[in-house]
Amino acid sequence: MVVANWVRLKCRYGCKAYGKHLGCPPYSPTPEETRKVLEEYCMGVVARFEAVPDPAVPPQRLHHHLWGSIKAVHETIFQLERSAFLAGYYKAFGFNALPCTFCETCIPEEREGAVDPTEGRNCRHKDRVRPSMEACGIDVFATLERAGYDLAVLDSYSKGAALFGLVLLD
Repeated sequence: MVVANWVRLKCRYGCKAYGKHLGCPPYSPTPEETRKVLEEYCMGVVARFEAVPDPAVPPQRLHHHLWGSIKAVHETIFQLERSAFLAGYYKAFGFNALPCTFCETCIPEEREGAVDPTEGRNCRHKDRVRPSMEACGIDVFATLERAGYDLAVLDSYSKGAALFGLVLLD
């Protein structure tokens, strides 16, 4: 796993969802916290998903353009984590791709601005929401390349994209 401090800058200065979802910065674990947590795991399972864009939503609205696919990633990663836990991997923990999609509108977005981090306790899906890899400082490209994936930067999401999730195991 590759964790880098610069990754969250891409969230803060480039993502329209920054501060609007409790699974994203500034509410998600910092890169420093993520490094410490990763030291407590010996392996992880990467899951790859083919994103199917919604043709009714313009690609410029990335998260909504891929909403159905992102939601499938989040639900699947949650189920994989749960299955691993029930199989005896009691430390299983999942990381998603992109902002949480369990609600149409997250608490910070409803309140039109950043909320106190303790507001996370009011999340409507606290049992299911998991942070995205990038929100925690995981360099997804470098991590996946180390795992043997051949990746390329896309110039458009209009034709779809590959999304990845991760479940840590020990």
